[in-house]
Amino acid sequence: MSVGMLVLTVVAVLIFFGVLQRVLDRLHLTDRMALLLVAAMFVGTLLPNVTLGKVSVSLGGAVIPLGICVYLLIKADTGRERVRSLIGAVLTGAAVYGLSVLLPDEPEQMFIDPNLVYGLAGGVIAWLLGRSRRGAFICGVVGVILADVITACVNWRNGVDQQLVLGGAGIADTVVISGVLAVLLAELIGEITERIVRKRKERNNA
Repeated sequence: MSVGMLVLTVVAVLIFFGVLQRVLDRLHLTDRMALLLVAAMFVGTLLPNVTLGKVSVSLGGAVIPLGICVYLLIKADTGRERVRSLIGAVLTGAAVYGLSVLLPDEPEQMFIDPNLVYGLAGGVIAWLLGRSRRGAFICGVVGVILADVITACVNWRNGVDQQLVLGGAGIADTVVISGVLAVLLAELIGEITERIVRKRKERNNA
């Protein structure tokens, strides 16, 4: 089982036992909706990619995660949050692409899977830029996919004839790790910040 699928399995278990209820509430998702989406992503990664010319798209690794992002954009509280999320996604994509340029081309030259590095980096950057739980997830998912698009466009411009694979194989892991990590960081830091503010108010009122 890949890292991304392992993460999805853990997320499904946490959802089932109600551990992520607060996070789901912030994302405007019910337990049932979240479990169905996780299951759809899991199954979707096992299905053949949909190929259109030079573009190949994974249902579980790209279509469903992007669909969730569209839903979250629609559910965003303000237009400002939507704009910030989209700008953050572009910046996350640029950062992940820059990281891919700096890291060795051959995975064998690294002690860790590059896709895992991209996912972790994308998650942290997405949290920094997205701020809210919804924004963080959007930045994490869309940013990683945009980085793939940028890479393909650069290669095509340089005369390299290759297919653009969105959310396939290791990239699906990167998308999952980036999106989930971004949301968890936003939730963790948000919870810590809220507790600090609450304690300060209690002290001031004492």
